[in-house]
Amino acid sequence: MIRKLVHGTLLFALAVTLPLSAGAAGDAQAGKTKAIPCMGCHGIPGYFNVYPTYHVPRIGGQHAKYIVAALTAYKNGDRSHKTMRAQAASLSEQDMADIAAYFAAAKDQ
Repeated sequence: MIRKLVHGTLLFALAVTLPLSAGAAGDAQAGKTKAIPCMGCHGIPGYFNVYPTYHVPRIGGQHAKYIVAALTAYKNGDRSHKTMRAQAASLSEQDMADIAAYFAAAKDQ
């Protein structure tokens, strides 16, 4: 529990202090297509993963910088979740920015 709180706090601090890299402004329209794999879990209200059992968070309306920081942390192995790490592994900084822009604007996802 404390570990999750510390990780969440550090990730939030990272998200609000790190600007998106130059040239990586998010394009929500491009992000809509790139976010299709995300919708299998994050687009289903009340979805719980089967094993291990956990609630999948809704990310629509989340701050774009937070989403980019989270995806970067999954890609770098700083956040451990096998599925998310696999999803983030092939994403470029621009892909992450586009996906983040889409979800930041999509309040209902």
